[in-house]
Amino acid sequence: MFRPNNRSRAQETYTENVIRTASREQLLLITYDIGIQSCLAAESALSKHLYDETNEHLKRAQNVVRELMITLRVNKDNPVTTNLMRLYDFMYTTLIKANTAKDPEKIAEVRAMLEDLKATWEESIVKMAEEYDESKKSEYLNNLPAVQRNGDRFSAQG
Repeated sequence: MFRPNNRSRAQETYTENVIRTASREQLLLITYDIGIQSCLAAESALSKHLYDETNEHLKRAQNVVRELMITLRVNKDNPVTTNLMRLYDFMYTTLIKANTAKDPEKIAEVRAMLEDLKATWEESIVKMAEEYDESKKSEYLNNLPAVQRNGDRFSAQG
């Protein structure tokens, strides 16, 4: 039977293994999840007037946004990365203001942005995976002699 201390250690080990084995895409989604959860926890703590706890959760959310900023490869010729950096900067500043003013609306605003960005990345990752699978399927088919597509099945022509 696990004691609370052992359970906590087991959870930490599991989390470390998930992070070590995650792809770059999975790490990005995990990072967004941590930011979203930190904002939710801050909102909950603030509603209960637990200001020290609110502060800790908001600092964690700030660290998440800062990590997103650090890992973003900004290319001046690419407006997407430039605008994403501006958005991260806005979120970071908004979290600081939310912490100073103990403003739940600012926390909710950043959380909503993180949720939207995560959803966008999830869609992009799925689309990239589908395109990758399609390209691998074509590569596979091109290496087979006279292949004919038959619905979703492929059959070799003899």
